[in-house]
Amino acid sequence: MLASFFVVQGAKAVMNPEPLVADADPFAKAFVPLAQKVAPPSVAGYLPEDTKTLVRITGAAQIVGGLMLATGIGRRLGAGVLGLSMVPHVIASRPSKNSTAEEREIAKSHLLRNVALLGGAILASLDTQGRPSLAWLADDRRQRLATDAERTAKHLTGRAKRTGHGVVTEAKR
Repeated sequence: MLASFFVVQGAKAVMNPEPLVADADPFAKAFVPLAQKVAPPSVAGYLPEDTKTLVRITGAAQIVGGLMLATGIGRRLGAGVLGLSMVPHVIASRPSKNSTAEEREIAKSHLLRNVALLGGAILASLDTQGRPSLAWLADDRRQRLATDAERTAKHLTGRAKRTGHGVVTEAKR
């Protein structure tokens, strides 16, 4: 259900970006020069400076991410792409100080919706569907190995004491 919003909005942005260009322009003017400075020269040359193109790229990312989330193929990656695509929307939907009270209320509503969608995408990107994450599996394996090593060391120390050989020290090795 979450993915459907992104697919539909992404398709709208790809097919008709003009209504979104005005809201995205301040973000694009700040983002593109920064990205061109940070990105490697081979990548920086491909960054579009046209806001309309950036809106279309964001829309395409939302379509792809939404389809990945909906189909389960690369679900977590797709949700991460959706989360990243929402950052400009959240920034652009902040209420302006120069707007009327009614315009501010509409902007607040859009801001809350965009923050909720961003949060939903982040949660979906972290969801492991009840399976442990790779980080958890690695930490669990580390703990089990440490416990096994400790148990083996105690066993060998006890065995050495019982046989009268004593504990092997670094100097005896």
